[in-house]
Amino acid sequence: MVANYRHGTGPRGLVLLLTTTGRKSGQPRVTPLQFEVVDGVVYTASARGQQADWFRNILANPRVCVQIRDHQFEAVAEPVTDPNRIADFLELRRQRHPLMIRLIMLLEGVSPWANRASLESFAREKALIAILPCEPELFSKNKG
Repeated sequence: MVANYRHGTGPRGLVLLLTTTGRKSGQPRVTPLQFEVVDGVVYTASARGQQADWFRNILANPRVCVQIRDHQFEAVAEPVTDPNRIADFLELRRQRHPLMIRLIMLLEGVSPWANRASLESFAREKALIAILPCEPELFSKNKG
Protein backbone atom coordinates (compact mmCIF):
# COMPACT_ATOMS: atom_id res chain seq x y z
CA MET A 1 0.00 0.00 0.00
CA VAL A 2 2.85 2.41 0.78
CA ALA A 3 4.34 2.08 -2.70
CA ASN A 4 0.93 2.57 -4.35
CA TYR A 5 0.25 5.62 -2.18
CA ARG A 6 3.56 7.19 -3.14
CA HIS A 7 2.75 6.56 -6.82
CA GLY A 8 -0.55 8.42 -6.48
CA THR A 9 -2.99 5.54 -6.13
CA GLY A 10 -5.06 4.31 -3.25
CA PRO A 11 -7.21 6.12 -0.69
CA ARG A 12 -5.05 9.24 -0.48
CA GLY A 13 -7.92 11.41 0.76
CA LEU A 14 -8.48 9.20 3.80
CA VAL A 15 -5.04 7.77 4.48
CA LEU A 16 -1.72 9.35 5.36
CA LEU A 17 1.72 7.80 5.63
CA LEU A 18 3.22 8.16 9.09
CA THR A 19 6.95 7.65 9.46
CA THR A 20 8.14 6.98 12.98
CA THR A 21 11.57 6.00 14.26
CA GLY A 22 11.73 2.40 15.43
CA ARG A 23 12.13 2.42 19.21
CA LYS A 24 14.52 -0.56 19.10
CA SER A 25 16.07 -0.37 15.64
CA GLY A 26 16.29 3.39 15.19
CA GLN A 27 15.17 2.82 11.59
CA PRO A 28 12.33 4.69 9.86
CA ARG A 29 9.02 2.81 9.94
CA VAL A 30 6.20 3.80 7.58
CA THR A 31 2.58 3.05 8.47
CA PRO A 32 -0.52 3.94 6.41
CA LEU A 33 -3.28 5.26 8.69
CA GLN A 34 -6.68 6.88 8.30
CA PHE A 35 -6.76 10.48 9.51
CA GLU A 36 -8.83 13.59 10.13
CA VAL A 37 -7.75 17.23 10.24
CA VAL A 38 -9.38 19.41 12.88
CA ASP A 39 -8.35 23.03 13.45
CA GLY A 40 -4.91 22.53 11.92
CA VAL A 41 -4.17 19.35 13.87
CA VAL A 42 -3.99 15.94 12.19
CA TYR A 43 -5.50 13.08 14.19
CA THR A 44 -5.15 9.36 13.68
CA ALA A 45 -6.22 6.51 15.91
CA SER A 46 -4.81 3.13 16.77
CA ALA A 47 -7.25 0.24 16.50
CA ARG A 48 -4.74 -1.83 18.50
CA GLY A 49 -4.60 0.82 21.19
CA GLN A 50 -1.30 1.48 22.88
CA GLN A 51 0.06 -1.88 21.69
CA ALA A 52 0.44 -0.77 18.07
CA ASP A 53 4.12 -0.61 17.12
CA TRP A 54 3.79 2.84 15.56
CA PHE A 55 2.15 4.18 18.74
CA ARG A 56 4.89 2.69 20.91
CA ASN A 57 7.50 4.22 18.59
CA ILE A 58 5.90 7.63 19.15
CA LEU A 59 6.05 7.16 22.92
CA ALA A 60 9.81 6.65 22.53
CA ASN A 61 10.30 9.48 19.99
CA PRO A 62 7.45 11.87 19.15
CA ARG A 63 9.19 13.40 16.10
CA VAL A 64 7.50 12.06 12.97
CA CYS A 65 7.27 12.66 9.24
CA VAL A 66 3.86 12.68 7.59
CA GLN A 67 2.79 12.40 3.97
CA ILE A 68 -0.72 13.45 3.01
CA ARG A 69 -1.26 13.07 -0.71
CA ASP A 70 1.83 14.69 -2.29
CA HIS A 71 2.76 16.85 0.69
CA GLN A 72 5.35 15.72 3.25
CA PHE A 73 6.03 17.52 6.52
CA GLU A 74 7.77 17.14 9.85
CA ALA A 75 5.65 17.07 12.97
CA VAL A 76 5.45 16.20 16.63
CA ALA A 77 2.96 13.52 17.65
CA GLU A 78 1.21 13.77 21.01
CA PRO A 79 -0.34 10.57 22.37
CA VAL A 80 -3.96 10.82 23.52
CA THR A 81 -5.36 8.07 25.74
CA ASP A 82 -8.29 9.93 27.32
CA PRO A 83 -11.46 7.96 26.39
CA ASN A 84 -13.50 11.20 26.17
CA ARG A 85 -11.19 12.69 23.53
CA ILE A 86 -11.02 9.41 21.63
CA ALA A 87 -14.83 9.17 21.71
CA ASP A 88 -14.97 12.73 20.30
CA PHE A 89 -12.72 11.57 17.46
CA LEU A 90 -14.91 8.51 16.82
CA GLU A 91 -18.02 10.70 16.70
CA LEU A 92 -16.33 13.05 14.23
CA ARG A 93 -15.28 10.14 12.03
CA ARG A 94 -18.79 8.70 12.21
CA GLN A 95 -20.18 12.05 11.01
CA ARG A 96 -17.66 12.48 8.20
CA HIS A 97 -17.51 8.86 7.00
CA PRO A 98 -20.69 7.19 8.32
CA LEU A 99 -20.70 4.00 6.27
CA MET A 100 -17.02 3.20 6.64
CA ILE A 101 -16.83 3.94 10.37
CA ARG A 102 -20.03 2.09 11.18
CA LEU A 103 -18.70 -0.95 9.34
CA ILE A 104 -15.40 -0.77 11.24
CA MET A 105 -17.28 -0.47 14.53
CA LEU A 106 -19.50 -3.41 13.64
CA LEU A 107 -16.44 -5.53 12.80
CA GLU A 108 -15.02 -4.63 16.22
CA GLY A 109 -18.22 -5.72 17.97
CA VAL A 110 -19.64 -2.25 18.65
CA SER A 111 -23.07 -1.15 17.51
CA PRO A 112 -22.73 1.23 14.56
CA TRP A 113 -25.26 3.47 16.31
CA ALA A 114 -23.57 3.30 19.72
CA ASN A 115 -24.44 6.06 22.17
CA ARG A 116 -21.83 8.25 23.83
CA ALA A 117 -21.39 5.98 26.87
CA SER A 118 -20.77 2.99 24.59
CA LEU A 119 -18.27 4.97 22.50
CA GLU A 120 -16.37 6.00 25.62
CA SER A 121 -16.27 2.40 26.79
CA PHE A 122 -15.01 1.27 23.38
CA ALA A 123 -12.46 4.12 23.38
CA ARG A 124 -10.82 2.85 26.58
CA GLU A 125 -9.08 0.18 24.50
CA LYS A 126 -7.96 2.58 21.76
CA ALA A 127 -5.34 5.27 21.42
CA LEU A 128 -5.18 8.46 19.41
CA ILE A 129 -2.40 10.77 18.36
CA ALA A 130 -2.55 14.46 17.65
CA ILE A 131 0.00 15.33 15.00
CA LEU A 132 1.19 18.93 15.28
CA PRO A 133 2.90 20.06 12.07
CA CYS A 134 6.13 21.99 12.54
CA GLU A 135 4.59 24.46 10.04
CA PRO A 136 1.47 25.55 12.00
CA GLU A 137 -0.07 27.30 8.99
CA LEU A 138 0.02 24.05 6.98
CA PHE A 139 -3.67 23.28 7.55
CA SER A 140 -5.00 26.77 8.08
CA LYS A 141 -8.60 27.33 7.05
CA ASN A 142 -7.45 29.37 4.06
CA LYS A 143 -5.55 26.41 2.62
CA GLY A 144 -8.51 24.00 2.98
